Amino acid sequence: QVQLVESGGGSVQSGGSLRLSCAASGYTYSFYYMGWLRQAPGKEREGVASIDSLGRTIYADSVKGRFTISQDVAKNTLYLEMNSLKPEDTATYYCAAERRRLAIWFRLSRNVYSYWGQGTQVTVSS
Repeated sequence: QVQLVESGGGSVQSGGSLRLSCAASGYTYSFYYMGWLRQAPGKEREGVASIDSLGRTIYADSVKGRFTISQDVAKNTLYLEMNSLKPEDTATYYCAAERRRLAIWFRLSRNVYSYWGQGTQVTVSS
């Protein structure tokens, strides 16, 4: 049984920073890649960033240069450092994981993850 639990969400003003964490438990050692995706009200869930077991990363254009994804393998924890936050970053942020191998350019799709957390809310006010 795999469990992904996000934390670190909250409310910040535009230009502020937040760090999201995702603690993974259960049968996790074979994850090939993990990612952060977000969903704003009335919008589809979209990929934000992904990282694989070799540390290779991919980011959505909208967050490049502002967000950084990282992982602590020993702690089974995924992170998302978010800086220079904008009101359009407001969304529920989800941690997700997948065991299947997949080319890196596909990993921002919401359809390529089998395991999901419950989400954490991020609200950025102007």
